[in-house]
Amino acid sequence: MSRSLPEPWRVKVVEKIQLLPRDERERLLVKGGFSLFQIPSEAVFIDLFTDSGTSAMSDWQWAGMMQGDEAYAGARNFFHLQETIQDVFGFSHFLPVHQGRVAENLLFSTLLTRPGMIIPNNCHFDTTRANIEVNGGTALDLVISEGRDAQNLHPFKGNMDLVRLLQLFEERGDDVPACMLTLTNNSGGGQPVSLSNIRAVSALCREFGIPFYIDACRFAENAWFIKQRELGQGHRSVAEIVREIFGFADGCTMSAKKDGLANIGGFLATRNEELLEVLKQKLIVIEGFPTYGGLAGRDLEAVARGLREVLDENYLRFRVSQVEQFGAMLTAAGIPIMQPTGGHAVYIDARKLLPHIPQQQFPAQALSVALYREGGIRGVEIGSVMFGKDDPVTGELIPAPMELIRLAVPRRVFTNSHLEYVAGVLEDIRAQRHTLKGMRMTFAPKVLRHFSARFEEVEVGVGVEVEETAVAA
Repeated sequence: MSRSLPEPWRVKVVEKIQLLPRDERERLLVKGGFSLFQIPSEAVFIDLFTDSGTSAMSDWQWAGMMQGDEAYAGARNFFHLQETIQDVFGFSHFLPVHQGRVAENLLFSTLLTRPGMIIPNNCHFDTTRANIEVNGGTALDLVISEGRDAQNLHPFKGNMDLVRLLQLFEERGDDVPACMLTLTNNSGGGQPVSLSNIRAVSALCREFGIPFYIDACRFAENAWFIKQRELGQGHRSVAEIVREIFGFADGCTMSAKKDGLANIGGFLATRNEELLEVLKQKLIVIEGFPTYGGLAGRDLEAVARGLREVLDENYLRFRVSQVEQFGAMLTAAGIPIMQPTGGHAVYIDARKLLPHIPQQQFPAQALSVALYREGGIRGVEIGSVMFGKDDPVTGELIPAPMELIRLAVPRRVFTNSHLEYVAGVLEDIRAQRHTLKGMRMTFAPKVLRHFSARFEEVEVGVGVEVEETAVAA
């Protein structure tokens, strides 16, 4: 009899959750404009909205928080974090920030010195793209073609397209102040990037004199996939692989709310000391003194300990396998998902599940609404609400390449029985999928519109040609 290992931890504290009656869930959907961002946390039964800042911290991290040094300058926890970043990533110089988007803003507001400059990436996630665009740059996605095919089983669908990257450097190299690579590729299904691809991107950047930065949010999960899937890497430790990955980079941005296993925090690291000094002065204005960067000392300590703890291979083995098993449950229930499963989430292919809803009526958003309505479950749309564009001439929607709903699994929070419940709800939705309505966006700001957008339900196909232009600016 074969068996898999259980969770590599014991439960000490529990938090009560409850499933509200269906009519109350319906009332909250209408009140919130059918936006899952507007649903109160206490009204959610199983929250798979994000894995960012939602992890359960360990007893070691909680013990560290009791040792928080809240001095304004030179808190001991800063030096603990500094030592950790040096040991784990190999960077001697870094700035703490309260979360990753601040690191992105510091970097791009400095590097993007004129309109029309380009930051290539495998796929930019939402805040990365927004911080580039609000600073006058163009966020260019250059993921390999397999990364846009939900059913393709390529083991490293997060890889950068090296041919297109080389072409960009040859034709527009003077307009590229930096190159990014996101590990793992969140907006592309949480897919990993191979070590060989990271090495090749780094070599191209060095050849053209372009700084190479890594979005390190899920660096440990990516390193685990390299260990498991890449030829010649299976004998190495995750810690060794991580050090090699970041040895190829000039710096990184990180939200420690993911693989830092913390509820808040992040950092920006760079080998460029001149750039660091410029960023440090900006940090003082917007976040605080460089030894706390908008964080309490206790939070600096939680991040320092989390970055070491995440390299535990027993933890990573269970973490990735739990997500993989969740994906297998959905597949068995007839739910089309991004294959193979990534490290932190399962991504449902809403366009394939709901082919009767046109992209102009946001099928992934419709599925997100149905998931909460039917089971009190919150996921997040990663499709044409988040990444679609309005044509500047016609005002019509330019759809996103894929219509996905991400079910992100918080680290060390839910058991497999919670995820079995989610699979059961989705199976029920699949059985009645033809009754699901489309969505019309009634309000959306110009930047990061998915955070604040509001919707109404509409009959499928009604007014598709004209309603896209009615979105509020």
